[in-house]
Amino acid sequence: MAGGGFVADDGRAQDYGGRMTFSVVVTSLMAASCGLIFGYDSGVTGGVTQMESFLSKFFPEVQSRMKSPKRDAYCKYDNQWLTAFTSSLFIAGTLSSLVASRVTRRVGRQAIMMIGGVMFLAGSIINAAAVNIAMLIIGRILLGFGLGFTLQAAPVYLSETAPARWRGAFTSSYNTFVVIGILSATITNYFTNRIPGWGWRVSLGLAAVPGVIIVVGAFFIPDTPSSLVLRGQPDRARAALQRIRGEDTNIDAEFKDIVRAVDEARRNDVGSFRRLFSKQYRHYLAVGLAIPIFFEFTGMIVIAVFSPVLFRTVGFSSQKAILGSVINSMTNLVATVLSTFVMDRTGRRFLLIVGGIGMMFCEVAISWVMAGHLGKHQGVTMPHGYATAVLVLICLCTFSFGVSWAPLRWVVPSEIYPVEIRSAGQAMSISVALCLSFVELQVFIALLCAMKYGVFLFYAGWLLTMTIFVAAFLPETKGVPLEAMQSVWTGHWYWRKFVKDADRDESQITSGLSPSTN
Repeated sequence: MAGGGFVADDGRAQDYGGRMTFSVVVTSLMAASCGLIFGYDSGVTGGVTQMESFLSKFFPEVQSRMKSPKRDAYCKYDNQWLTAFTSSLFIAGTLSSLVASRVTRRVGRQAIMMIGGVMFLAGSIINAAAVNIAMLIIGRILLGFGLGFTLQAAPVYLSETAPARWRGAFTSSYNTFVVIGILSATITNYFTNRIPGWGWRVSLGLAAVPGVIIVVGAFFIPDTPSSLVLRGQPDRARAALQRIRGEDTNIDAEFKDIVRAVDEARRNDVGSFRRLFSKQYRHYLAVGLAIPIFFEFTGMIVIAVFSPVLFRTVGFSSQKAILGSVINSMTNLVATVLSTFVMDRTGRRFLLIVGGIGMMFCEVAISWVMAGHLGKHQGVTMPHGYATAVLVLICLCTFSFGVSWAPLRWVVPSEIYPVEIRSAGQAMSISVALCLSFVELQVFIALLCAMKYGVFLFYAGWLLTMTIFVAAFLPETKGVPLEAMQSVWTGHWYWRKFVKDADRDESQITSGLSPSTN
């Protein structure tokens, strides 16, 4: 678990004295590179699904519909098999993340990342060689298995390895690599879209590159100290902690707290999923589920994946639609890098609130522009000036997302759970998010066809709700060591009563058992 502090006798988190080292930077960057596979896949599929060479081979009915002047502008891409090509990855990721949570406790986070990279590599090869829709779906399922495994391991690996004072920056580096993957994919699509007939194969096949990076990188990083102690290897755990904190750093206090936390986890090892739903952990579960659920209803997952489709819908050509996605991805990268530098200064809650408000206003504006100008006056697109305005608004929305919910979606769930339920909690957060991504991507094109511009008002309503939730119910975790995370709940105006109730119940159980032990 993360270093940087411990719980003193007075309940406050004290500083361990660890420092930034070359080893912790390299190790964390290797783990964070798992985000490449998520990002590349998210970026590449949206571009491929509007390539004419891809549509003509697998979905000719969609291609013919695009050329029909009588077709509703919002309904050009309304095809369930086409959206299944995108969404099938996420249902596979949902199932694999639940499996990975159990396997992680036995083989460690490093091995899980390696297994995920191998699966992603296999899926990319099958997709590139696909000759029918069945091969596309099989490849996507393998990609999803790889995604689920790496999502289970990488964010927690980062939170358990990073010093507490910089944990937000290190954990959010996963999202930085997600954005780099998206940008790489959109640039790839921009050039492969010019290759007639088989350009889409290059785009899908190059997903093997991040898969190879993950597999090779996993060979060069140690497992986390927490994971090693949990698997009965304290000597290796101490050596790993000394390596990442620096040879001249005194790690005794931090290592003692890690061992203490893991011993507590062992005593509660059986039934971690069942325990996750118990009264004692209710506050962890509430926030741990709220963050990924709200994340999905920002609407940004569909904008990230389907931005080329949206740009085609409002009137850009195929090549310009992909170029618009490249610009949007570059905006996302700038915002993500900015967030990395500021989140450990401003705090989590501030960024989530400001980002939520920014996205809400942008999505209302997008809805207003589309309502007034898309599909009006017998046109299937909108005037170029208004189409450009949609591009600008989507970029502004992406910037707000990139400095707030995009990186903090990974940071907050990875740091709030105690070690005895951390794998189960992470698996629950990820599986819920991936399941919602599957549903959302599967139905978004149909929703766009049915609700038209109103779909963005739907997401704006959710943004208002989640911003209020964060302001009222999310405790601030900036700079708090994982071993001391209990303090943020006991000091929160609402959650502290649940912590006190849980402590009271535990005390009653302990006192009830004491006579039999005397």
